[in-house]
Amino acid sequence: MATATVAGTPKAKPGQSVRNKLTLPVLMLLIAGVLALTSLVRIITGADGITDVGQMSTALQLAVPIGLAGLGGLWAERAGVVNIGLEGMMILGTWFGAWAGFQWGPWVGLLFGILGGALGGLIHAIVTVTFNVNHIVSGVAINILALGMTRYLSKFAFEGKEGGSSKQSPPVDSLGSFTVPGLADWLSDLNHKGWFLISDIAGLLGGLVTNVSWLTLIAIALVPFTWWALWRTSFGLRLRSCGEHPVAAESLGVNVIKYKYLAVIISGGFAGLGGAFLSIVSANFYLEGQTGGRGYIGLASMIFGNWMPGGLALGAGLFGYTDSLNLRGGGTNVHALLLLLAILLVLAVGWLLWKKRYVAGLVTTAVAALVLAWYLLTDEVPSQFVTATPYVVTLLVLALSAQRLRMPKADGMPYRKGQGK
Repeated sequence: MATATVAGTPKAKPGQSVRNKLTLPVLMLLIAGVLALTSLVRIITGADGITDVGQMSTALQLAVPIGLAGLGGLWAERAGVVNIGLEGMMILGTWFGAWAGFQWGPWVGLLFGILGGALGGLIHAIVTVTFNVNHIVSGVAINILALGMTRYLSKFAFEGKEGGSSKQSPPVDSLGSFTVPGLADWLSDLNHKGWFLISDIAGLLGGLVTNVSWLTLIAIALVPFTWWALWRTSFGLRLRSCGEHPVAAESLGVNVIKYKYLAVIISGGFAGLGGAFLSIVSANFYLEGQTGGRGYIGLASMIFGNWMPGGLALGAGLFGYTDSLNLRGGGTNVHALLLLLAILLVLAVGWLLWKKRYVAGLVTTAVAALVLAWYLLTDEVPSQFVTATPYVVTLLVLALSAQRLRMPKADGMPYRKGQGK
């Protein structure tokens, strides 16, 4: 396996150094800097809602299905299979989760949600791994199939049931949530004092201990579990070698086809769990169109995180936070964040000029000026823009982070058993 690992590691060309990875201390400093700037913006604008406990709690709930879909994409793509079908697998998870949940309880619903997503993963694996169909085409087909399949099944499973219809399931019992007594109240009080940075950190931590679903805890634990499974076990090493250099992996005795199948089925299971979260935790029923493109945003969070669990979690948190603005504070909070964006763009200009990237610096300066003018000339942003904020942020962060990304070398490439012989 050592050869497979070396084969999948980027090598520096003569006279060229390998780009340093973002270390944990540097990452923590960056997060602290963003929190400090956010706190400063809150004080200047008076928009206390941007770091309120309720805002953070809502953001966490909205980030979980995105993060689970992103983890699904991570497992598949680390094995070399592009999974555009995450959206369809989430749809299957929402439907099967609600269908089983209203009959046998929410925990059984979660299990069926995982199985529903895994079924979509199995179909995607058969089409892409066995028959070598283009991964993008297969993923889009999965999304269309899932939408049509759930619409058809709903007419038989939900119509005529109390609270059900052809587009909505009967209600599912609550999975339950918890609040850490004492600590939650103390953090809430500290958050309401409005102190610089301290109150904002209290709001962030308060969202982690207030009205938290048990499934949210499981989803958070799956992030370090994925890191451990893929980067600290022989199973994970073999799976990642299939996404980096499958021919070298096969020469060392790895059953590449088996590992690709396992990865894509696990990928579907993660996406299905994310879908079940939507129909059991976020709402207590299935509703057609419930995923709202979160499978695609999960894929974007995986790319933003550079195919790593930690970066993926940060991306999901960012998208969950921007999505929560649509539910709490709306135009006022988004308007305050325009000032934060302008400050970040000014800092980006300084960094680009320091790197002597003058054209990019000039373009960024113009964008920063436009954002600042928007903030100064308005009192709040239109509701339509608030709704579109998560998708705008998705495009923005992918555009800004594109140059540092490195996907697995064999991701999306067709592979047949024995092709290296």
